Amino acid sequence: MNFDLSPDQKLLESTAASFVKKESPVTRFRALREDPVGWSKSLWKTMGELGWLGLAFPESAGGLGGSFVDVAILLEQFGAALLPEPFVASVLCAGTAILRLGSAEDHEALLAPLIAGDTSLALAWAERGGRYDPTWVETTATPKGDEYVLRGEKIFVLNGHAADSIVVSARTAGSPGDSDGISLFVLPRDTAGLRITPVQTMDGQKAATIRLDDVVVSARSRLGAEGAAAPVLDEIMDLGAAAACAEGLGVMRTSLAMTVDYLKTREQFGVKIGTFQALQHRAVDMFIRTELTKGTSILANIKVEDPDPAERRFAVSAAKVELAIGGRHVTQQAIQLHGGIGITDEHDIGLYFKRMHVLNALFGDEEHHLARFAAQPAF
Repeated sequence: MNFDLSPDQKLLESTAASFVKKESPVTRFRALREDPVGWSKSLWKTMGELGWLGLAFPESAGGLGGSFVDVAILLEQFGAALLPEPFVASVLCAGTAILRLGSAEDHEALLAPLIAGDTSLALAWAERGGRYDPTWVETTATPKGDEYVLRGEKIFVLNGHAADSIVVSARTAGSPGDSDGISLFVLPRDTAGLRITPVQTMDGQKAATIRLDDVVVSARSRLGAEGAAAPVLDEIMDLGAAAACAEGLGVMRTSLAMTVDYLKTREQFGVKIGTFQALQHRAVDMFIRTELTKGTSILANIKVEDPDPAERRFAVSAAKVELAIGGRHVTQQAIQLHGGIGITDEHDIGLYFKRMHVLNALFGDEEHHLARFAAQPAF
């Protein structure tokens, strides 16, 4: 099997690498940590003009019809520069929910402005008792005539603090943990009773906690058939996990490059510390872990669109476990080999270390995916 990128994919990779280097260096991310939004709407608009926000959507929905491999090329470059714009939250999470369950009118009203870079979205699915289970939904949607009344709380909503509209999962039937009875509703951020509390994540980015206090919405705000959203949420969790692996690969490769450069320039006892054999061995171990993560990430990028859920879960969980092990090793070694400067906020390597910890927790941590991988049938 040929894993080489096509000419178009190589062009996409080089364009994205040049773009983030010029428009979003790490110094920009540092400055945005103090910004209440944490990302730039003007840069988001530029990403839309480049076609990147429509890459994951089919042409029938106004997108470019790219594959997830194409999306992963972008995400790796975003990870390399710590680009904070909400691509995963808006496009892959909320956007996929609308694409899969929404009508043509929903696509026009919600996906078209997203693809153009005029709006951003969020998906509120996680709850305090559910860990990484999207079917653990205690939030309720009670029918009332041709309306629903939503009550509950969602945590760690990526881009929830800034999204123009939020896709919320709520239970219209059944109990927490049941696959049946989960519906998705689209709520504009100014909906009465929707309480949004911004939260700072450990990597300097932002999310939100969302309270739904007797939020009344029309039945038209529901995406798709009532109670049928669980399979789509399951797919979105794997898309998010594969995206975390692709972005994490960019974090690892940059951390490795920064460390090797530091070993080549830092002197001790009058010589470059990169000449010390013990440190060379540690750098080689970092390289090996990065290549292992690359291999499993490529498999996940290919299989995440597989129509067989078992194939998808097998590959995605394998990649997520490898990211947890390899990403932790590479970023920890990068801190160690940078010495004292590596643990200060002034040095960029610490930002990559923190981002890796968040990526490892998103859409299932090592323990979650190891258990899910073990539960899959052998092929």
